[in-house]
Amino acid sequence: MSERAMQELALLVLTALADAPRHGYAIAQEVKGITDGRVVPRTGALYGALDRLVAEGLIEVRQEEIVDGRARRVFALAPAGRERLALETERLAVAVREARRRLGIDGAPVTA
Repeated sequence: MSERAMQELALLVLTALADAPRHGYAIAQEVKGITDGRVVPRTGALYGALDRLVAEGLIEVRQEEIVDGRARRVFALAPAGRERLALETERLAVAVREARRRLGIDGAPVTA
């Protein structure tokens, strides 16, 4: 894989959209839940990430509507985003397996 590692917020947004389309506030709540409250994206950071992911073709705007006089966009994971999320998930899994091995977690011997 020649692409560099994905930023955490982008990875979390793709993860939040992996099972269903969502609007911005719902994505923020999913990210908060996924991380047990460790990551609570600020509005500007979240919408900046959403705009970048749309521009990269990893997510798409599924629906736009006006709610209480404000525009609300519903985002969905695009096929390229699903593929990228799968690749990133495998990359992280490999790194975690190696870290666990080196730490001797789960009975794996520590080698020096």
